[in-house]
Amino acid sequence: MSETVTQESAPPRFEITTDDGVAGFAQYVDHDGQRIFFHTIIEDAYKGRGLAGTVVHQALDATRADGLRIVPVCSFVKKYVADHHDWDDLVDPVTSAALQAIPSSTS
Repeated sequence: MSETVTQESAPPRFEITTDDGVAGFAQYVDHDGQRIFFHTIIEDAYKGRGLAGTVVHQALDATRADGLRIVPVCSFVKKYVADHHDWDDLVDPVTSAALQAIPSSTS
């Protein structure tokens, strides 16, 4: 099964798709030079295949390429950056300003 990660703009998120369709996503908001990751989900039918790690890894690489810093609000992203040190130089702590930048209504 092939997987593809794409960056979508509405809502802002990185989607991972398989041959069967959208398997999940990592949702974020860009604010003040930071990319704040606040929600990652993999649909039940796709769990256990490592897709969350794949989408988050590529999202973090894209964040570096975009010249932004990483704020891991989402528990999965927080654990991923703690376990994988490729982005240590980019990770910022979660602050009240970062939390306030997250949209109150998310899709």
